[in-house]
Amino acid sequence: MRVFHRYATVERQRLFYREAGPSDAPAVVLLHGYPTSSFMFRDLIPRLADRYHVIAPDHLGFGQSDHPTVDEFAYSFDSLARLTAGLLDQLGLNRYAIYVQDYGAPIGWRLALQPHSPVTAVITQNGNGYEAGFVPDFWAPVWAYAENPNAQHEAAMRTALGLDAIVWQYTHGVPDPDVISPDTWTLDHALLHRPGNDEVQLRLFRDYPTNRALYPQLQKHLQTNRVPVLAVWGRNDQIFAPAGATAFGEDLPHAEVHLLDGGHFLLESHLDDVADLMLDFLGQRPVS
Repeated sequence: MRVFHRYATVERQRLFYREAGPSDAPAVVLLHGYPTSSFMFRDLIPRLADRYHVIAPDHLGFGQSDHPTVDEFAYSFDSLARLTAGLLDQLGLNRYAIYVQDYGAPIGWRLALQPHSPVTAVITQNGNGYEAGFVPDFWAPVWAYAENPNAQHEAAMRTALGLDAIVWQYTHGVPDPDVISPDTWTLDHALLHRPGNDEVQLRLFRDYPTNRALYPQLQKHLQTNRVPVLAVWGRNDQIFAPAGATAFGEDLPHAEVHLLDGGHFLLESHLDDVADLMLDFLGQRPVS
């Protein structure tokens, strides 16, 4: 199955995306987290593309997409979601399932909450939609920095941009870290440290509390419209704990929840398990 590597211009910004599968098949949009890119889906895309039209974009400031400075673009989760919606509109996608992870979740939630929501189903992999699941020790510096972005709080957040912190994101909670390719954190670290990108990431850290404000709207939307939801979670994640997954099941009787013996980047250690769960989930539901 061939995977195409393409670019599109949205609001004068050049966005990179991976595309595979028949153009007339049901669409699945894969939305990556921090600090990575659509590279995290490099092995998942071929597993889906014989049945689905798969699109995996790089958010602005990440991966192969443009990375304007904070003086050139007003970064926020609202603006990243708007660009993603513009890209999908340009590609002619008006109905699609979403796979969201980490930062991909708040971007995906904004897509789902658009008028006449195009989102037909949700697969969330360690992507919070409830207050439950935030690991306090990890998130306390984020909330402090967002509330008061002084030099001390900024210094604490800058550690998240370092190689050790990125390696930790990939390896913590993984029973055998040797299964994780170092290409992942090497690429992420290099792209994260392009000139001016540190300020981009700090701006998004400060904006993160806006995502929590969307949760009640998201929950009402999922309940009211009975949007199919699969929560597949690395249960050892020390960023988004299992309570973030089980909250979907407790609140949405129709949700399907699976906790796997992995960490934050579950595709790196449990690709086959996640792909099988996704294909079973999507195959039982009309997603086009």
